[in-house]
Amino acid sequence: QVQLVESGGGLMQAGGSLRLSCAASGRTFRPYTMGWFRQAPGKARAFVSAITWGSGTTYYSDSVKGRFTVSRDNAKNTVYLQMNSLKPEDTAVYYCAARYWSGPSNERLGYQQWGQGTQVTVSS
Repeated sequence: QVQLVESGGGLMQAGGSLRLSCAASGRTFRPYTMGWFRQAPGKARAFVSAITWGSGTTYYSDSVKGRFTVSRDNAKNTVYLQMNSLKPEDTAVYYCAARYWSGPSNERLGYQQWGQGTQVTVSS
C-alpha cells in the first residue's frame, strides 16, 4: 500500500527558506495530482499548491504565489515544496496529498490519500 511521508519542516526566521519533501512508497505510485495543504492552529486545512504528476502543471494559492514553488521527481516518487520569503503566517502543519481522479483540485475532499504532516514554524 502506498504511503506518503513528509519531511523538511522546522523552525525558521521570517524571510528564510525551507524545502519540504513528500516521498511516496510503492512501485505503482501514479497519482493524477499531488497537492500541498496546511493547517494552522484553530483553522481549517487550506490549499497551498498542487502539481499534476504527468505534465507538471502547477497551481498556487494567492497567499503563496511568487514565494513557494512546487516540483516533482517522478523517478523518485517525490514531490517538493520550496518555500522562500517565509512569513509568520506561514506557520502551520503542512500535508501532502495524492489525488487519483483526473483534473486538479484545490479542495481537501478532492484528495484521496494524505501524509502525516510536518510542522513549519516561522518566527518574526
